[in-house]
Amino acid sequence: MLDSKSAKHLFHDYASIMPIIDYHCHLDPEAIYRNKRFTDLSEAWLGGDHYKWRLMRANGVCEKLITGGASGWDKFCAFAEVLPRAVGSPIHHWTHLELRRYFGCNEVLSPDTAEEIWEFCNQKLINLDELSVHGILKQSHVEALVTTDDPADNLEWHTKIALDGSLSTKVLPGWRPGAALNIESPDFAKYIAKLGVVADTSIGNYDDLKAALAKRMKFFDFHGCRSGDHGIAKLAYAPVSDRQLQKIFAKALNGEDVSENEADQYRFGLISFCAKEYACLGWVMQFRLGALRDVNTAMFKKLGPDTGFDCSAFTGGMFGLAKFLDSLELEGLLPKTLLFSIDPMDNMALTTLAACFAETDVKGKVQQGSAWWFNDTYSGMEQQLICFAEQGVLGNFIGMLTDSRSFLSYTRHEYFRRLLCNLIGNWVDTGRYPANQKYLGSLIQDICYNNVKEYFGF
Repeated sequence: MLDSKSAKHLFHDYASIMPIIDYHCHLDPEAIYRNKRFTDLSEAWLGGDHYKWRLMRANGVCEKLITGGASGWDKFCAFAEVLPRAVGSPIHHWTHLELRRYFGCNEVLSPDTAEEIWEFCNQKLINLDELSVHGILKQSHVEALVTTDDPADNLEWHTKIALDGSLSTKVLPGWRPGAALNIESPDFAKYIAKLGVVADTSIGNYDDLKAALAKRMKFFDFHGCRSGDHGIAKLAYAPVSDRQLQKIFAKALNGEDVSENEADQYRFGLISFCAKEYACLGWVMQFRLGALRDVNTAMFKKLGPDTGFDCSAFTGGMFGLAKFLDSLELEGLLPKTLLFSIDPMDNMALTTLAACFAETDVKGKVQQGSAWWFNDTYSGMEQQLICFAEQGVLGNFIGMLTDSRSFLSYTRHEYFRRLLCNLIGNWVDTGRYPANQKYLGSLIQDICYNNVKEYFGF
């Protein structure tokens, strides 16, 4: 992935030596606190990784060998059968990068090598402290990571990690109020009751809800939270009065059906409230747009959410999002904001929208986030970087995140850094950027590490 002398120089001398700040992931804080040891390679590699599950399903592998009760060895063999056919897939690249970096294994995984790799890697998993969760984070040079947490979470494991002090990696909570926004859910009223218990308050109306969420935000902030994250298909611009929001909320609490228009109004109102709180707390606001979730109803009923049955969808354009950001700017309450879309066609829209909202002495206050989910491929990341460079200031980009449930996914940062250095190295070699190592080196290190640290205030 490093095609020139310039690319190799930028990667090896500047990018590769920088620590990692993973500002959005789905790692389990309890597993981090307990310094989990994996029983075998299948658990470490395939457990919870819906990227690999989708690949296996696409090759006709039965569900028993993916999420079912088959042995770890049988699941691993099924994955090894698929991988040689996955030419061009980032999973093929990630798999072998993980084998090399964490296990020192230079073999190519296939049915012919599966048994050898299984035995070699399992011996290391069992015997080496470097392959416990703490060991993996340490050898990956992860300085800080941000998990994804519901407002009703008591942050027990984050507290224990901080008090324990044995882990050099900072493990910080990330606010994700999706359940509070999902007013159409049949479990909405049950969730609101749960939130009220955790917030030690009764939530009987919309004002109570806002007060409870504000209280929980302060609790999260005390525990080091620096961002509020919203994963929604689209943001409709639907402002209504608090009186109308009270009525909509009351309907949902009483178990009455809420219309699509009412749900849009409620989401817009509650996200607006949250955004203003973020601005006051100094948090970063994140939007992840365009994911159509759980489209296979039969499999959702069988396995639940986050099991690999989501897809890319049209976000409906940028009108709602643009009007939302503008409404916050008019009140002087627009926080730093990261914009992600699962649709690569939104690259231009997001980068140009971001450039409309700037602030003196704040680099890239609103900016497009890294190529997200199905786009964190070689071509997807390259396209996002090129669009960011052409429409913004690439030197202010805050770089890569894992967005992963796997502790072995930190090689994705190396993958991104190699691609970044190759792209900029190519621009240098073809005369599109001067070969001034003073600025080049700091530019690379800013994108890999310095910018994200400054942006979030970690």
